[in-house]
Formats: sequence, structure tokens, C-alpha cells
Amino acid sequence: MEDSSKSDFDDIFETGDIFADRELLRVGHVPKLNRVVGRDEEVREVGSALGPATQGGPPETIIIYGKTGTGKSLVTRCTTREAHRKALENSSSFQYSYIDCSDYQTEAKASREMAQELCENLGADVNVPRVGIASSDYRDIVWELLDEHGIESYVVILDEIDKLENNEILRSLSRARESGKSDAHVGVICISNKIGYRDRLNERIDSSLQDNELFFHPYDANQLRNILENRRDAFTEGVLESDVIPKAAALAAQEHGDARKAVDILYEAGRLVEKAGDEMVTVEHVDDAQTKAEVNRFRELISGTTPHVKHALRALALLTENTTQDTFRTHKIYETYKRLVQQEGGDVLSEDRIYRLLKEQSFLGIIESNHTGGGLGEGSYLEHRLLGDSQVVTQALTEE
Repeated sequence: MEDSSKSDFDDIFETGDIFADRELLRVGHVPKLNRVVGRDEEVREVGSALGPATQGGPPETIIIYGKTGTGKSLVTRCTTREAHRKALENSSSFQYSYIDCSDYQTEAKASREMAQELCENLGADVNVPRVGIASSDYRDIVWELLDEHGIESYVVILDEIDKLENNEILRSLSRARESGKSDAHVGVICISNKIGYRDRLNERIDSSLQDNELFFHPYDANQLRNILENRRDAFTEGVLESDVIPKAAALAAQEHGDARKAVDILYEAGRLVEKAGDEMVTVEHVDDAQTKAEVNRFRELISGTTPHVKHALRALALLTENTTQDTFRTHKIYETYKRLVQQEGGDVLSEDRIYRLLKEQSFLGIIESNHTGGGLGEGSYLEHRLLGDSQVVTQALTEE
């Protein structure tokens, strides 16, 4: 008997001819330094901080600020990778670790990721336990690796550092050589969306940091257009209509010059065409892709948050959609939150805990929270509003 299963499913893995190299449009892709557009001055600044490390000297610690999608992580990772290459040319031993603190928010998790990254970069056959040892033990693995492999200079990139639960890892890194933990020169690149991040540091840690601060301004429409043009080869030649890239750049420019969103819009437009089996990416596809890109961005913002944070944000989104208001007291949000959790059979947190979780989301730029006078006899209270479209928030949370 003929096996028809193969012929029945021959086409389920077909992707069409829209993309030539979709990796160029994926979030997290770290391109070669020559693909970084519109950030020449920032590349030079980061390169200057890393310059001594390419010759076996001490890298400078630097704090980088800027809104989401302004190229902070991209420039830092590309330039650090290039510094590693340059150090090899100079016969110097330079290594680095990259930690996304939105994924590793505790001191222990961040310290483990630092050790794991260094092991992989060195090709070291060392077991880094997932659990069961202290944060300082993970860092001891790092110090031992640096000394065993004769590493002269080491840089740790702490991306979204404001999401770390405390600053102990920063304190430890900034004093590693001084305290005799390692003979290597250790530097840190701190990346934050919050311009006031340094104000949160205690005096002891702040005094150990150098005064190197770099601010990334939002991209303008022309820079965004150049960025997308530089990724045009992600698509098969001839599939993009002439107005697609200008349109995607213009939409992203309206949203605070977010390059990540511009790239995501372009990618989602290509995916829409791919799924439909069409042959050309048009401006209509770009319009449709914008909402999907906004959903992706919000999902990225809330990645790593607890289910209770997501329930609270869903409650705020539902209130926003179903009333004419856009700001709500903590108690109003809490009542809706409680109903959502109970519907799923979960345990409800206290109102005070939700109050604090909402304040954290305000600090992270997901919502806006303000104290408001309540009138005679009411005192003041906190009101919250979403900073994004409520339907986008609802869709993102539903997909989560």
C-alpha cells in the first residue's frame, strides 16, 4: 500500500521566497559592527572605554542610558565583540559576559549567568550548578576561570540593570581586583532605560564607579530609514515595494525613534506576506504589521514578570477598554485583579502588594502612576494609567 502521509504533508514546512536571511531582522541578533547605523559617536565612546582592555589594561566602567530601541545593547555587544577580536590581534587576553537582567533579576541568577557565559566563551569544561550554591560561589567560579586561563581584562555587560533586585553583583565586580578576588582587570558596562538609575546606588558603590555616562538619543526618521535599508538583504531581491521601508521608518519615528520597533514592523510585514503566500511586501502589509510589532514590544517589556503583575496589568487594560476613563485608583484595579485571579482559581495577593507591584511597573515605564488629592476627607491616593494602547496590552497578555 502506498504511504500517502509524506505527500499529504509535503508543503507544511514551505516558507516561500520572501526572506533571504530572516535572522537579520530578529530581536537579539547581533550584527557585525559595520551594520550598526547612526551611532558612530556612541561606538567611539564605548570603544574608548574598552580600548585599554584590548591591550591587557583596565577597561573603564560605563553607564549607558536611553529609551528602548535606541541601540544601547546593539552598540555595546557589537563593540565588545570587536574589542575581543582586536585583543586577539594584540596578543592580549580579553573576555566578556553578557547578562540580560530582565531574564536574570536576582543576584544568584545573574551571577550564575555571568559564570556560564564566561565558561562558554572560554570553552571551559566546568560545571556551573543551576541551584544549590550562593551568589558569591558563582562569582568565585568566575574569578577562578579568569586566573586559570590567564585573562588580563574582563568586562561584564549588565543589560537592563535597573531590573536587578539589588546591586551586590555590581559592587562585587567593581571591587574584584582591589579585594584580591582576581588578578584580571574587571570592568562593567551598565545599560538602563532609566536616566535616574545611578541615583539608586548607595554611596559606596557609586564611589567605585567612574564618571563615564553615555546617553543614547532616539533615532530620527532618516536614521531609522538607513537602519532598515542596511537590513534590506534580509529579503529576497525585488520583493519590497519602494515605499515599504520609508513607511516602516516613519511609523517607528512616531513612537520615540524606536529602531527595534522599526525592524520588527518590517519583519512582521514580511511574515504576513509569507503566510498569505503573496509575492510582494506592500505598504498595506506594513500598516497591518504595526499592531503586531506593538504587541511584540509589550510582550518583551513584561517578559520575566510574575503572573500577578500580568493580572494587574490586564485588570488596568480591561478598565481602560470598558470605561471612558484612562486613570484608575489602586483599589479599583485591585477589585478587577482579584476577580481575574479568582476566575483562574489562583491565590489573591493583598491590595498593598498589588499597590507595590503597580509602582514597580510605573518605574519600569509600562504604566504611569501619580499621587492625586482626593478632596475633603479623602486624603491623597495613587492613580495609574497605561502608557500603551489597551487593546495591544490585552492581546499581548492573552498571547502570554
